[in-house]
Amino acid sequence: MASHRIWAPWRLRYVKGANKSDDCIFCSKPAEQADREALIVHRGERCFVILNLFPYTNGHLLVAPFEHLGRFQEIEPEVTAEMTALAQRAMTVLEDAYEPEGFNVGLNQGRVAGAGVEGHIHLHVVPRWAGDSNYMPVLADTRVMPQSLEESYDALLGGF
Repeated sequence: MASHRIWAPWRLRYVKGANKSDDCIFCSKPAEQADREALIVHRGERCFVILNLFPYTNGHLLVAPFEHLGRFQEIEPEVTAEMTALAQRAMTVLEDAYEPEGFNVGLNQGRVAGAGVEGHIHLHVVPRWAGDSNYMPVLADTRVMPQSLEESYDALLGGF
C-alpha cells in the first residue's frame, strides 16, 4: 500500500504557539482591539465569540466572558444568559453559513475534563456533519480542514 501525506504547513504557526505563553487568550485577544486578527466574530456586552485556533471542524466557535473566570459556578447569571444567547445565535449563523447536520455545544472545566485553557471558562459551539469524524483524527492524529481560519472568519462575520 502506498504511503500518503497530507501537508498543512499553515497550521505550524498555531502549533508552535500552543501552550507557550502564560497569557490568557480570552483576555489578551479582546484587549488587542484587532478583531479580524484575533478572529473575534462578535462582541456582546459581557461575552464575545471567537473562532477556535485549533478547531475540530470548520466554524468551531468559542463563547467566552470578557471577565477572567475559571469556574462555571463563578459566573453571574447575566453572563451565563448572554453566553447561552450567543451560543444560540452562533448556531443560527453556522447553519446559515455551513448547513451543518448537528452541533456539539459544551464546556470543559479543568484539565482532567479536557480544558485546553483552564483559567478562563468558555463554551464550545462545534458544527457537525455525517462523516466529519473520519479516520484521520484516530489513525493519524490529524484533522483535515477544508477551509482556512480567515475564510471561516469571513463566512461568519456578517451573521452576528
